[in-house]
Amino acid sequence: MVARFRSFLPIVAFALAGCGSDSTGADAAPASDQDAAVAAQPDAGAERQPDAAAPRTDDGGDDGGGGESIQERCFPGLGDPDQPGPNYDQFEPIVGSHCGGTDHQEITGIERVVFLGDSITEGSPPTLSWQFYRTLLADSLAERFGDDLEVSNCSAWGARTDDLLLPPHEQILGCFAEAEPRRTLVVMTIGGNDMSAIAQDALDGVPPEESLAQVDEALQLLRDAVDWLFADPARFPNGVFVVFANVYEFTDGEGDLTACPGAALAGFTEPWPDGRDAFIRMDEGMMRIAVETGTDLIFLLESFCGHGFHAGDPDNQCYRGPDAETWFDFTCIHPNPTGHAEIARLFMDVVDE
Repeated sequence: MVARFRSFLPIVAFALAGCGSDSTGADAAPASDQDAAVAAQPDAGAERQPDAAAPRTDDGGDDGGGGESIQERCFPGLGDPDQPGPNYDQFEPIVGSHCGGTDHQEITGIERVVFLGDSITEGSPPTLSWQFYRTLLADSLAERFGDDLEVSNCSAWGARTDDLLLPPHEQILGCFAEAEPRRTLVVMTIGGNDMSAIAQDALDGVPPEESLAQVDEALQLLRDAVDWLFADPARFPNGVFVVFANVYEFTDGEGDLTACPGAALAGFTEPWPDGRDAFIRMDEGMMRIAVETGTDLIFLLESFCGHGFHAGDPDNQCYRGPDAETWFDFTCIHPNPTGHAEIARLFMDVVDE
C-alpha cells in the first residue's frame, strides 16, 4: 500500500493549474485517484449515434440560455483566472441545472447497476463500507428504480484505464461475460492511477510531450471501454447508460503537497511543474468522450476544490468560507465519509435529471 501511495502523491502538483509501475488491478494496494464513467443508451435496441449528445440549448445547455460559460454559471468565484482549468465549453456539453455534471442521457427503468473503476469506487479504510459512495448510491438507486435492482461491483484498488478491457483484469468482461437483458447503468471512477503513473514518469525525466502522449493513451483506453458498451446492440438489448467522474486533487489548487499530513510524513514534496497541462488534457478529454458518446460526466474536480487541505485558507482560490469541510481522508487521495456522500449525490443528480 505504501508503494502505491507514494507513486500517486506527486500528481497533486497539478493544483498549480487551478481547480477548474506496471499496470495495476485488483491485487494492487489502495492508492487510487478518481475517474468515473457511466454512459447511457436511451432507446433499447437503438443504434448508438456518435453525436448522441445534443449541443447546448436555451433550456438545457451549458450556458443555461444566458451565454455564460460553465465556469461562470456553475463555479463562479472558484479557480484562478490567470491559470484557467479545463475548458469544457469547447465541446458544447449539456450541463444539468444542478451543475454536478452533464445531462446527455434520460436514465430510466434501470434494472441493474454495475460499478467499475478504482479504489474511490471500491472504497477504502478508514471509511466504512456502508459509507462508500457506491453503497450510498446503490441505496438511492434502489429507492428510485425498485428494491429488486441488482447491484454488481467490479472495481478494484489501483485500477487504471487499461484494466477496464485489457487482460489480466478485464473489469468489463468480468461483469458482462454474456449478453445482459436487464436495462443497465454503469458507474465508474477511473484515471487517477493513470495520472499517478504519468506523474512518476515525469519526475523520472520523461519530457512533457511524452506525458501528454501518455494521457492520450489513457483517454483512448477509456474511449475504447465506453465504445465497447455500445458497439453491439445485442450485448444490452434493453439499453445501457454510462456515467463517469473527472479527476480531483487535494490541495485546492495550491500545489502544496505538505498540506496533507500524510503526504508530508511520507516525504512527498517534489512538484510536477508540467502537471497542469497533463491534467487539463485528461479532464478535457474525458468531457470530449462524454459528449461524443452521449454519456455523462460528473464534475468531481470542481466540486472538491475548496474541500481539500487548504479549505480553511481564505486566500485559497477555491475558498468556500470558514465552515467548508475537508472531504479527503488521511491518505490524502481518498474521500472521507463526507466526500463519499458528495460523490453519491453528484452521481444521483445526473441520474435524476
